Amino acid sequence: MALPPRVYYTLQEVTARWGCNIADVAGWAAAGKFHIMTGIGLVRCGDEIVAGRVVLSPMDLMPLFRRCGTGPTEGVVRRIMAGEKGQWQIITDPVGGVTVAVADMMIMADEVHAFEEENDMVRRVTAGPGAATPYDWEGMNIALIVRIHDHGLPATQAELVAEMQDWFADRSDGKKMPDSRSIRRRITPIWRALHREEA
Repeated sequence: MALPPRVYYTLQEVTARWGCNIADVAGWAAAGKFHIMTGIGLVRCGDEIVAGRVVLSPMDLMPLFRRCGTGPTEGVVRRIMAGEKGQWQIITDPVGGVTVAVADMMIMADEVHAFEEENDMVRRVTAGPGAATPYDWEGMNIALIVRIHDHGLPATQAELVAEMQDWFADRSDGKKMPDSRSIRRRITPIWRALHREEA
């Protein structure tokens, strides 16, 4: 049984996935490409009580994102963006703000995938020796070739994606497998090319 897709990636996972520095991630977030988020306990912003998932401003936490890696691992946040309002709110209680850690910061998976698609990063995530990825994409490609050679193509691309997700699950006892969308992005060019040959 396949797990549902991931909901978010931590900043460490994103830098490994994209092969970039945390300063780059902070810069893209500051430019509005995606949001850096975290979870907080109850705070007061004027008359409003806020808790749970909130957006952070990387510019408020610049020392945490030093390119040289010498920055602290925690910083104090005094403003947040919560819910769908899209407006910054000042934390009034506690007066000194809230401490947040880089390890607890995340980017929603939908925004990660959208950024990758917008910047044609599928090749970058998977290409080259030593590419930073937690998954054995090369092994999947070999399994895919063997499957197509031995049994041909299934009726739908979705079936092929499911089979490859099962391949990852079998090799990690169901603990380490990419979501179906990530697999589909890698299979789609192959699927289309093979169907062009059949036409």
